[in-house]
Amino acid sequence: MNFEKLLSIPHKRFNPLLSEWVLVSPHRTRRPWLGKMEKVPAAPAVTYDPNCYLCPGNKRANGKQTPQYVETYTFDNDYPALLPEAEPLQHEQHGLLVGQAERGICRVLCFSPRHDLTVPRMSLRELRGVIDAWADQFSALAHNSWIRHIQIFENRGELMGASNPHPHCQIWATASLPNLPARENESFRYYRAEKHSCLLCDYLHLELQRNERVVCQNEAFAVVVPFWAVWPFETLVLSKRHIGSLNQLSGEECDLLGDILRRITIRYDNLFETAFPYSMGFHQSPTDGESHEAWHLHAHFFPPLLRSATVRKFMVGYELLGSPQRDLTPEAAAQRLVAAGETHYLDRAAGQSQP
Repeated sequence: MNFEKLLSIPHKRFNPLLSEWVLVSPHRTRRPWLGKMEKVPAAPAVTYDPNCYLCPGNKRANGKQTPQYVETYTFDNDYPALLPEAEPLQHEQHGLLVGQAERGICRVLCFSPRHDLTVPRMSLRELRGVIDAWADQFSALAHNSWIRHIQIFENRGELMGASNPHPHCQIWATASLPNLPARENESFRYYRAEKHSCLLCDYLHLELQRNERVVCQNEAFAVVVPFWAVWPFETLVLSKRHIGSLNQLSGEECDLLGDILRRITIRYDNLFETAFPYSMGFHQSPTDGESHEAWHLHAHFFPPLLRSATVRKFMVGYELLGSPQRDLTPEAAAQRLVAAGETHYLDRAAGQSQP
């Protein structure tokens, strides 16, 4: 069967990173929508909010003072999901009731002192500061002998559960490898043993060659809608050089990472002319002291919006009980993101382009 036929009939696609299948139902894009319509949240309109605990100089919810920072600002989460000190715990009954203690360090990183400055609206110089801070945090946390994984992630927007609109991300460093990175790690290792090459290097080469799902690229990074994407406008940010973590990037690559992140998030905002919600996170090599030559640095963007700024995809029913499913094909999603352009819609309305 040729690939064009695949775009019009129900089929499933294999995700080699997680070793699972994704159901694709292209014909269902024609169905009417009578489901829930979300309210479009207003974007922050002020550069400083006296009631925001992440704005410079304000008190946080627990009474601690946020300093008058002028660039990025990192602090230990006031209400962390994990604690660096935990009593040893090993609970097991019949191999069915199993529990273990988990240690971790949870931090918050504010991108900018400005309350209204999100990634697609930041300058390349400002984004370089964020990327340098990510790399520094990775290196510093990796020096802890008990840390095995460092997860940098951003939840943007109310739809993705962001508790504060001030642009920021979180960094969780854990004593064990979480589920999804652990599955990716096994896939990387298995592919290298079988093919004697890198899974994502080979995949990126194929995507660039076919140019069916490539959204944008520069000298160091490419953004693609993965062949196995689950979320309607899911994308994968791939390093063109085979490296495992952010602290291995050169200075030029750090600049180019900022460039590619700004370009893809502008495209997201332009798609429905709204502050596009998403969860984004970097998957980097484990920090357990072992060699992870098979690991390839990448970032996932998981945005929930489906048809408009007010209609989102819900992971329910078959997705919860069977396997992931999507209607819009990854190829159609890539075409729409390409067409969205890289001049932010707010700049277009003002008749200017962002430097």
